Amino acid sequence: MWVERLFRDLCGHVMALTDLPAGAEAGFMDREIRSGEGWSERLGAALATCRVFVPLFSPRYFASEMCGKEWFAFAHRAIQHGAASNERAEAIVPALWVPVAPSQLPGPAERLQFNHNTFGERYVTDGLYGLIKLRGYAEQYERAVYELARRIVRVAETVRLDPVRPMDYRVVPSAFGPSGSTGGAGGGPARTLHVTVAAGSRHDLPDGRSPEYYGESALDWNPYHPVSQRPIAYVAEDVIKNLNYQTTMSSFDDEAGHFDSKQPPTRPEILIVDRWVVEDEHRRRRLAAFDQESRPWINVVVPWNRYDHQSRAKEAELARRLEETLPVKMSQGRAACRAAANGVANMETLGQILPQVVEAAAQQFLRHAQVYLPAGNTHTERPRLIGPMGMSEPPAPPPAPFPNVAHDAYDTHIDGNDSNDTDRGDADDSES
Repeated sequence: MWVERLFRDLCGHVMALTDLPAGAEAGFMDREIRSGEGWSERLGAALATCRVFVPLFSPRYFASEMCGKEWFAFAHRAIQHGAASNERAEAIVPALWVPVAPSQLPGPAERLQFNHNTFGERYVTDGLYGLIKLRGYAEQYERAVYELARRIVRVAETVRLDPVRPMDYRVVPSAFGPSGSTGGAGGGPARTLHVTVAAGSRHDLPDGRSPEYYGESALDWNPYHPVSQRPIAYVAEDVIKNLNYQTTMSSFDDEAGHFDSKQPPTRPEILIVDRWVVEDEHRRRRLAAFDQESRPWINVVVPWNRYDHQSRAKEAELARRLEETLPVKMSQGRAACRAAANGVANMETLGQILPQVVEAAAQQFLRHAQVYLPAGNTHTERPRLIGPMGMSEPPAPPPAPFPNVAHDAYDTHIDGNDSNDTDRGDADDSES
């Protein structure tokens, strides 16, 4: 009920601070939806159209897969906006429901540039939950909520994200990473992923190829020009960071000759390939040699803009030559995500298929990465049977089970059917 009170208070301030007509909905909170009422459809529609996203930070929030899915869906709209305009659009306004240690923040939350100190000292130390629960902090609560409402209105008036088609929540990944993964909520080593781009520059294109899609290096390649204003490498980087990864990038020209399949991998990798590179015989040979090495943790993505008239005219020929050059990688790519290898038609599709490609590369990386034993004495005895066929000693009693109170407290997902204090801790302001 406390989150619902906060939502009502925020909406009241937003109505007072704007010219929204009386009776209009100033916001949307997903706890309002009950099961059996088209929950995923309504939530998807709200996240595809709302102007500001307000996550309520708490340890439980970052442990929730559904909260991570909501974050990913909204943040992906900002990525699409940035690709089309080449301007960053930050429309996430976080609020502290419960103070969270920096070590518990996943990458997408940690990278937000937001100063909570302007909402008051007690707000920073106790969070909105502490202020709303303790009567002596009523004045501090009112100040924090008012300042939060002002920030929401200011962002809504200055950032204009275009509405998009709602995402299918059955396949949307979490922005906080898979449950239990390293580098997710709760700290731990950061997950890293490398992006390599195999493309030319405007200085070494095949005869007749238009330079408008290229820049000074492969990392400047922009296959979806003019719809997209940003090179594909940087858009892919944003999408991958929104999956709670740290990323590094390079050109295939720089990486060629440095791959060593005999060494275990240090990270999963994505290779973004321009089909036009097969027109350069030197690059084609290096790609063919790369394909002969066994590196299943490197997945291929092939962007292909059919509105590029030159590309469409040579599509069949270039596609055939790329298949002949990278038969192993193209086959592996289709197994991971058929659309990624067959040709990604636009930026929207890229955002949908990249999480699948990243997940497949991460799984292969885990299969082939080197295993490090714990430090110290790593000698372990072979397991021995106990009982009639083994040793005569009676088996040791099993350890007492851990109480699961703490586990339930942090992992329970409250969808609005509960009105007590264990609120899920997230809300969207959709019409502010």
